Amino acid sequence: MKAIILFGHGARDARWREPFDRLAVMWQEQHPKTLVELAFLEMMQPSLEQAISGLVKQGANEAVVVPVFFGQGGHLRNDFPLLLQACQEKFPELKLSTTSAVGEDAAVLQAIVDFGARAL
Repeated sequence: MKAIILFGHGARDARWREPFDRLAVMWQEQHPKTLVELAFLEMMQPSLEQAISGLVKQGANEAVVVPVFFGQGGHLRNDFPLLLQACQEKFPELKLSTTSAVGEDAAVLQAIVDFGARAL
């Protein structure tokens, strides 16, 4: 069973995660056969390890982590690979992979341009 993990930074203000919650609901509605979990680097739960553990318990054997970050900053270049490696070691039965940050995708950037254009 395949799964996707939408991975965000996290924040002290609980309202910060509201778009992530909406994103997870949208994903589930559009891809009902694929498990989806949110995970956060810091300040919010679940952690990446907790999200992966939950997916494994649901029967996932493959998961793609999608960093919902605008760019490849220090967290994604330094902290994230270590977290991913630790999770792969803890859950060897799970095929774990990742994408680049969503903000690196041309379609995402175009969606932001379109959003700005609608505001004019």
